[in-house]
Amino acid sequence: MKTTNLLLLGMFLLATPAAAQEANLMLGNAESFIGTPYAAHTLDQEDTEELNYMCDEVDCTTLVECVLAMSLCPQQGDAMLESDYAQNLQRIRYRNGVIDGYTSRLHYVSDWINNGVRNGFLEDVTAKNSTHTYKLDVSYMSTHPSQYRQLANSKENVAKMKQYEKALTGQTVYWLPKTSLLAEGLPWIKNGDIITITSATPGLDISHMGIAIYIKDTLCLLHASSKAGKVLVDPVPLVRLLDNNKDWTGIRVVRMKK
Repeated sequence: MKTTNLLLLGMFLLATPAAAQEANLMLGNAESFIGTPYAAHTLDQEDTEELNYMCDEVDCTTLVECVLAMSLCPQQGDAMLESDYAQNLQRIRYRNGVIDGYTSRLHYVSDWINNGVRNGFLEDVTAKNSTHTYKLDVSYMSTHPSQYRQLANSKENVAKMKQYEKALTGQTVYWLPKTSLLAEGLPWIKNGDIITITSATPGLDISHMGIAIYIKDTLCLLHASSKAGKVLVDPVPLVRLLDNNKDWTGIRVVRMKK
């Protein structure tokens, strides 16, 4: 098992203000990662798939996974148990919490959301508050295997990925087009909600994700930014971030259930 330095994890936990943790676990824990360096492909360095919960470098997905795993723990701050954190992270990251090779990891965020809803620790907030729907059509990973180390030289993994893509394709999901989002957000989007950004890239469902945070009544995104090279609260309102990126078409919002 790949593990983070326990002292480092403890520093993250202690850095979270107690008041923030009590008010909003997701947001409070997310804020403790501000300034953490951005790094891509941190889960893809080994040939064998195993639980890696290093938190000294994160990308947009691993940031959200680490924050969610922390927030689901029964004890917070310096009382948090490493075993609880690891168990949470495994059930968040892997299909039904079972590690069985590279394709058991929930690579497509729509699959990740389905897993969280099915296993009772996520709520699809958009499905309860938006009337906009679309049908998933995913195929990006199996049609671009050279971009993924564990797919490039494994026809078996590509074949398995195709089966998971086939199972997702055709599913109807609720979303919010970016033209329907206001700078001040919407009443049903709360601090600490998980914001996933839908993609116009053929075969891909989600391009990016982060944590909702309101700054002076404006909805912003706390996220791991490849451009900034670190975790930050983006100074640009979420609605403008979406407008500035042609590939970003809208959002899906999910919320931790504890």
